[in-house]
Amino acid sequence: MPPAKPRQISEHGVIGDMRTLALVATDGTIDFFCHPDLDSPTLFASLLDPDKGGFFRLGFEGEMKQRQIYLPDTNILVTRFLGEESIGEVCDFMPVDGSGRIIRRAEAIRGTLTVGLEIAPRPDYARRDAKLEAMEGGVCLRAEPEEDCVYFYTHVPLEIADGCASGQIELKEGEVCYAVFCPGRKDSPAVDEAYVLDAFNATRDYWHDWVKKGTFPAYWRELVVRSALTLKLLTSQKHGSIAAAATFGLPEVLGGERNWDYRFCWVRDAAFTLYALSRLNYYDEAEAFIHFLMERVAADEARLRVMYAMDGSDPAAEESLDHLSGYAGSQPVRVGNAAFDQLQIDIHGEFMDALYIAVKARGKPSYEVWGTIAAMLDKLCDTWHLPDQGIWESRGEPREHLSSRLMSWVALDRGFRMALRQSLAADIDRWRLERNRIQASIIEEFWNKELGAFTQYKGGKSLDAVVLLMPLVKFINPRDPMWTSTLKAVRRHLVHDCLVHRYINTEANGDGLNGTEGAFTICSFWYVEALARTGYVAEARLLFEKLHTYSNHLGLYAEELSADGEHLGNFPQALTHLSLISAAIWLSRALDGQTQGPNLPPSHMLEDPDGV
Repeated sequence: MPPAKPRQISEHGVIGDMRTLALVATDGTIDFFCHPDLDSPTLFASLLDPDKGGFFRLGFEGEMKQRQIYLPDTNILVTRFLGEESIGEVCDFMPVDGSGRIIRRAEAIRGTLTVGLEIAPRPDYARRDAKLEAMEGGVCLRAEPEEDCVYFYTHVPLEIADGCASGQIELKEGEVCYAVFCPGRKDSPAVDEAYVLDAFNATRDYWHDWVKKGTFPAYWRELVVRSALTLKLLTSQKHGSIAAAATFGLPEVLGGERNWDYRFCWVRDAAFTLYALSRLNYYDEAEAFIHFLMERVAADEARLRVMYAMDGSDPAAEESLDHLSGYAGSQPVRVGNAAFDQLQIDIHGEFMDALYIAVKARGKPSYEVWGTIAAMLDKLCDTWHLPDQGIWESRGEPREHLSSRLMSWVALDRGFRMALRQSLAADIDRWRLERNRIQASIIEEFWNKELGAFTQYKGGKSLDAVVLLMPLVKFINPRDPMWTSTLKAVRRHLVHDCLVHRYINTEANGDGLNGTEGAFTICSFWYVEALARTGYVAEARLLFEKLHTYSNHLGLYAEELSADGEHLGNFPQALTHLSLISAAIWLSRALDGQTQGPNLPPSHMLEDPDGV
């Protein structure tokens, strides 16, 4: 059975088939898996409740060290078990063939070892009993109708008790065993050792071919490839949607209430993802997402919603799974997300920025798609000034957020540029007028002389790390004195070495929730890119490389980092990996330019005269 407390968030790799994902712990336990889709209920969730959640373990028995790696340029995960005189290896992957299968293969590399297999499914977020039955070649999880049954094929002999199938088998050096999770009809296709090998080869080739299509920076290639592969896992092969993260309910602070469900397609996160992938020369994902999104917007009177379920429907209503104890006792464990009904005006800017990059590479959008986009931007001209919940989805009172003003400027600016360059029909005079009004509003109404920086919301006195996007989206020249002053203020108030908080949660600028939170990794990478764009390349490189030490053993990141470096929040987080890609690309360019051009400003210029 699983341990009394959950494994750390960082002690996991992730496998997937672009329909759903599974988290595999370093001891060979799958302790988080939603089935059949990424935003479906869990089948295994012992990460959120070690006693009730359910798990699927394949590993070697005895006192052994564990090491996890990905096979290079793939999403095939290998967990090694290392003993004094023996070595075992478990290989985990999901074929990218629509079968929805999880294939687990154990091999004795050195010596004779005992493999342990435990299968404890807990359907529907552990709200339904598991009806396990023995069958030839494994066990079956019964369901109605029959096509919803799940089959586990293995030649490990199993016994069933208390909703758990378990068994052991001895492997001599060079021998293998497998355990294959198979949804649907049990006779299609057959499972045997030849199938496992063929599926491995096909899956490896798929990921190798996908990576080959990309264009990666010379610096930090391995890190960027891993982030790109992780983002690809979060895309839907069927629908074109992109999930914000693979999980729900993992806390932003241990014991706190900031436990959200991120298994949906946020327009913001998806658009940022497309921007990052496009910069690596991946455009098919952008075209699929634009098609997915424009279908919904056209059917909704040109309204762009905050998020969608992965199939394009409305996300599930937010509710708490009170029967689950939560990760390290952190409750409530929420599924669904009430932010669906919020007004978040910034989403237009993220989408238009990603579309702008895609159009530059692939040419003008279709007449129908552009008509929907133009109608959306016409509406934005009437709404950009409204109070909303902002980019961080505050659950406090609506305000006129800097994030929404800034990204509204981006939306109209990119739309205006596309209309001109591609000779597209649009009310460009109005778009240009409103764009310029937004610019004036930000400069005049969001600048705080006392702070020496642009503030979180109109008339406010506090900082928000979203200000780091200003030079990234080309709103302001990174040499502008207002920007360099703002950057200094961010460093004083939000930065601790390479870790950056998104804001300081106080009563004055509160987000409507209790408690604090960790450093946001996306903000940390934004800070690195902002430094590089401003010319502080040496400092940016140092902090970027420090941030690498905060990833887990596989180069994966959760949403946040605690003061002691523990991963917090949902995992893996798209925003973190896409911001890593963007920072790496820009920093690589800056480093190449630095070897060819004049010296850039030294990092100490960021320091205040008092040395802070």
